[in-house]
Amino acid sequence: MPIAVSNSSPLINLSAIGRINLLYQFDSVIIPPAVWYEVVIQGKNRPGSEELIYLSESGHIKVKKPENTHLLKALMQELHAGEAESIVLALEEKPDVVLLDETEARRVASTYELRVTGILGLLIKAGKNDEAISIKEEMDKLRETGNFWINKRLYDQILSIQNKTES
Repeated sequence: MPIAVSNSSPLINLSAIGRINLLYQFDSVIIPPAVWYEVVIQGKNRPGSEELIYLSESGHIKVKKPENTHLLKALMQELHAGEAESIVLALEEKPDVVLLDETEARRVASTYELRVTGILGLLIKAGKNDEAISIKEEMDKLRETGNFWINKRLYDQILSIQNKTES
């Protein structure tokens, strides 16, 4: 099974919509300390906090500190700590995929030729594999409870893709 490195946003938003179980498509998920801090410490009693503790205690999520401090400092000039640490960690660990939602972080990761997906990609994949998952309902939940912005064009494009695969 594949391995992923994740930033905070996918973890928080999957928790907010009750879909943290989608992380089980990965053998393990590696997160940097900044992500742990943002989700568990700063985010105490908010979506993702308890889920991350549970997944860590069960061994499914592992916290690992990136070693390349030079690159980390450079990336932190344009990205948040969790995003920068996730990208550096991905370069070091060479996972199958990096879970990032923010546009700028995704752009930077792609310059390093990292394979990137976000919560929408996870939902699309889950929707293809599980007829019980309605991508439309999940995207609507993200917009309402997850505080997640999806522009109308992308929203419509994803629904169009889902409709084509269902027919």
